[in-house]
Amino acid sequence: MINKKTTGKEEYAWVLDYLPYGSPSDNRPAYQKKPLIQAVGEKYFVLMEMVPKEGVIPEIQSRIYIGEGEREIIDHVKHRIRYEDLTHGAKLELPFALEKIVKYSEDKFVKFFNDAHSITTRLHMLELLPGIGKKLMWAIIDERKKGNFKSFKDLQERVSGLHSPEKTISHRIEDEIKDKNIKYRLFTTPPQRPKGD
Repeated sequence: MINKKTTGKEEYAWVLDYLPYGSPSDNRPAYQKKPLIQAVGEKYFVLMEMVPKEGVIPEIQSRIYIGEGEREIIDHVKHRIRYEDLTHGAKLELPFALEKIVKYSEDKFVKFFNDAHSITTRLHMLELLPGIGKKLMWAIIDERKKGNFKSFKDLQERVSGLHSPEKTISHRIEDEIKDKNIKYRLFTTPPQRPKGD
């Protein structure tokens, strides 16, 4: 399940910041600038900037539809961005948004704990999660042999030492978003190289 898919389209995104006067790096006069939304995609965790529909001010941390067809909040997705391009506010919101996404898609991430396997003879996918070493990894593997985990609560109750699996996953996603050179990607797609790199 190491994420090799790089061209997936996001259908939903979670709002990290709303910039009523557009990007701070845009040097055009204010009247020429359009408002912008900075957001993170729900499925591939792509960071992006979007132009909202006229007169629409989205709520921070809200989930919005950005797929094909009728959109209520956004006019169009402008482009993908990197972690460094996020505003200070968006960077602060990111960990909370990721945790919300993980909880919202709980089944998908519980499945990760059920399906995780060895990557090499010495490294297991579970060990890529912050705070999970060999001991905890074996505790998870031994416990899942008795039956698949049904929920984060089930996981937490059956594996002592595993506190807040949703936080563990969201921390890993954040690490993958921040580090463009990370060796193994479990949940994200590699960032696009900016033109000229």
